[in-house]
Amino acid sequence: MLAGLLSGVLFGIGLAVSGMTDPSVVTGFLDVAGAWNPALAFVMAGALAVTAVGYRLVFRRAAPLWAPAFQLPTARTIDLPLVGGAALFGIGWGLAGYCPGPALASLSGGWTGTLVFLATLLVGLWLAKRLR
Repeated sequence: MLAGLLSGVLFGIGLAVSGMTDPSVVTGFLDVAGAWNPALAFVMAGALAVTAVGYRLVFRRAAPLWAPAFQLPTARTIDLPLVGGAALFGIGWGLAGYCPGPALASLSGGWTGTLVFLATLLVGLWLAKRLR
C-alpha cells in the first residue's frame, strides 16, 4: 500500500510540474489545426522512455519487490466494451481536457471545472457498474 501511495504521489507531482493539470495544455495538444501546443507530446515521449527502461529492469526480476508474483493481464480480445470505453475516455479527455489522474492532481487548485469533472466521472463509473 505504501509503495502504491508513494507512486501515486510521485505521479501527481510529475503531472503538476509538467503542467498536465491544466486542461488547456491537453486541449491545445489536440488542436492540431489551430494553436497546437506540443507540450503533451514531450511529456508522453519522456514517459515512454522511462517506461521502456523501467520495464526492462523490472522484468529481469523473478517477482516484484513487494508481491509474490507479477500480476499481468491475460485478456487478449478486443470487444465492444473495450472499444466503447476507449472511445468514451478519448471523447471525455478531448472535451474536458482531463483524464482521471490529472483531475485528481488538480483537486488542490479547487477549480469548479475539476470538481464537476470528478463528480461526473464518479456518476459514470457508478452507472457503468449498474449497467453491467
